[in-house]
Amino acid sequence: MPDAPAPALQALADLVGRFVNEEALLRRGGKVVEISATHLKIRGLSDVARLGHLLELGDARAEVVKIETDHLLAAPYERTLSTRIGDPAFDTGPASIEPHEAWRGRVVDALGQPVDGGPFLVRGEARSRRSEPPSALSRQRVDTGLRTGVRVIDIFTPLCFGQRLGIFAGSGVGKSTLLAMLAGSDAFDTVVVGLIGERGREVREFLEDTIGQAMEKTVAVVATSDESAMMRRRAPDTAMRVAEHFRDKGHRVLLILDSITRFAHAHREVATGAGEPPVARGYPASVFTELPKLLERAGPGREGSGSITAVLSVLIDGDDHNDPVADCVRGILDGHIVLDRALAAQGRFPPVNPLTSISRLAPKAWTPEEKVLVTRLKSMIARFEDTRDIRLLGAYQPGLDPELDQAVRQVPVIYDALVQAPGDEKSPDPFAALAKHLKAQEAQNAAA
Repeated sequence: MPDAPAPALQALADLVGRFVNEEALLRRGGKVVEISATHLKIRGLSDVARLGHLLELGDARAEVVKIETDHLLAAPYERTLSTRIGDPAFDTGPASIEPHEAWRGRVVDALGQPVDGGPFLVRGEARSRRSEPPSALSRQRVDTGLRTGVRVIDIFTPLCFGQRLGIFAGSGVGKSTLLAMLAGSDAFDTVVVGLIGERGREVREFLEDTIGQAMEKTVAVVATSDESAMMRRRAPDTAMRVAEHFRDKGHRVLLILDSITRFAHAHREVATGAGEPPVARGYPASVFTELPKLLERAGPGREGSGSITAVLSVLIDGDDHNDPVADCVRGILDGHIVLDRALAAQGRFPPVNPLTSISRLAPKAWTPEEKVLVTRLKSMIARFEDTRDIRLLGAYQPGLDPELDQAVRQVPVIYDALVQAPGDEKSPDPFAALAKHLKAQEAQNAAA
């Protein structure tokens, strides 16, 4: 049996093969006939191009977003274009990336190109853009809980492997900080972080300071706020495809998307520029079609593969939780965590509101005893919050209502026990930590 060709010889053979392949030498092209701030009109490719195909325009790249009889519209990936009227455009086929295990510890852009100054990326098996999620009946069941190390989440809204959870909050309340705390969890084999529309100055701080040592098992996909709408629109898909690659390898993957709202904004910009009419607060209908297509790809994999546990932030515009994107995403996910601005103003971080947050898979993560305890804790917190105005007016008298007395005595201690900073030690057993805190406070009160 002849020896396998050396890599250099194989590369030369591939190069020669291109020159004897007529399809590789001859490409169908069109030309640019109109240029706007967000789109290019191209003639000559309407009969061969498909939605989602990439076009080459010299050094620039664009994606086909609308096809008509005599022309098509393409949205460019570059922020600034040197393209002129009459320039050629070539269809290069559907977009794809080639994730590899060596990508862990690296930072890439929405097109899968390295942006961290490191060496060239090792290329693995190509994954087409429109990856289909596993069919409903071929997926594994979600039945294994996990510990994130964040006490308030592990007690009130625990996660399971393969769950999809949203963090809902207005701007500046602490979404990114909480996501970074979750990214440091030891429960996952691989972490994929998609930073969509983030401030450029925050990216390096997030990766180096907040994620820190966990970066060695993390792949970061970055599209900052100053990049084109197409880069911000494609970044979640790239992050999802990287996560799917590791899931198919059997990894338990944590996928973090910050934020899904900025993906919706980018899609709105592209769709309205292509002529799609708005239907809900400026959002076109395709936004609400793309969101479930993207998010349904996360979750448990087929039998024998791994899982993608997705945690994504949802920016509540104007603190309005009835925002169309928030409503749509809430209906797709397996739970939601609400960050309350009033709690953040009180210095309680993470400012998770345990009464309005819910995990639909929490019963699979709790033991029967933990479920009874959490139900009791929520009841006590609700009683404490409902009587806040009465107590501030001085109408509360200790001794008349034993349950209220217990709430007044213990709920502030519970709140104090749930406070946790990103640099604090993770809690492997949050219920034991809460019990220890309550006992210490009771001993202190008894001594006083």
